[in-house]
Amino acid sequence: MTEHTPTRPAARDEAHRVALVTGASRGIGAHIATALAEAGWSLAVLARSEHSLADVTDRLRRAGAEVLPVACDVTDEAAVDAVVAQVRDHFGSIDLLVNNAGLIEAEVPIWEADPEEWWQVVVTNVRGPFLMTRAVVPVMIGQGGGRIVNLNSGAGTRENPVLTAYTASKSALARITGGTAAAGAEHGVHAFDLAPGVVHTDMTAAMDMHRERTDWTDPGDVTALVLALASGELDAWSGRMVRAGADSVEQLRSRGATGLADGARMLRLRPWGPDDPVAT
Repeated sequence: MTEHTPTRPAARDEAHRVALVTGASRGIGAHIATALAEAGWSLAVLARSEHSLADVTDRLRRAGAEVLPVACDVTDEAAVDAVVAQVRDHFGSIDLLVNNAGLIEAEVPIWEADPEEWWQVVVTNVRGPFLMTRAVVPVMIGQGGGRIVNLNSGAGTRENPVLTAYTASKSALARITGGTAAAGAEHGVHAFDLAPGVVHTDMTAAMDMHRERTDWTDPGDVTALVLALASGELDAWSGRMVRAGADSVEQLRSRGATGLADGARMLRLRPWGPDDPVAT
């Protein structure tokens, strides 16, 4: 992928950095929004209802951030377009998009899955980031660049017998990330998949597979990677996946500086060997 340095003035980057975070009312989204606020970012925080954003908005303002809380269904095209226009008009720019809003289904084999629930997971986890990216990238291109962090999952890289909607949606999200990074590079737009590990949230605590878990991922590991990705120091990883709790900023910075192999940390079809026709 071709590297491109955004043309925005450096002074504006430092003095007026604006992030838009979806699913920000609780869990990982709230952790990310708080870390960005403490690092000096202005924030637009989205959730399905503005009421649910009251606590996190108060927390961010206490941290000294300018905050715009907005109710938005990220699967509604008109609502997304309107909100992105509102955020752009309010702050003047959107430097970072964090696509965090997501759902997970009941843990059952696919033949026992509820079709409506199954499809709603895919709609939220795929259509949501698609619509947000589609609306925000033109703003970023107009201002000379920007960065997108998609909250993905290692679950999207392998099969799971009881979470077929979630895993399918996260595999699809990786393709959105990769395609955005490939097309956006010449415009200074970078996109990343961030797998947060297993952070203790309402969602993960309610899952059968995590019922006995004690080794939760530290939210600080997630936010450290978000801040590093947002700063531009890990742009070599655009289009690729990083994982909280396994990757450190220092390791990623060092590995990125030495060059990354084609397909490294990307979803790829693995050939059976050198004689496999798909390997050529």
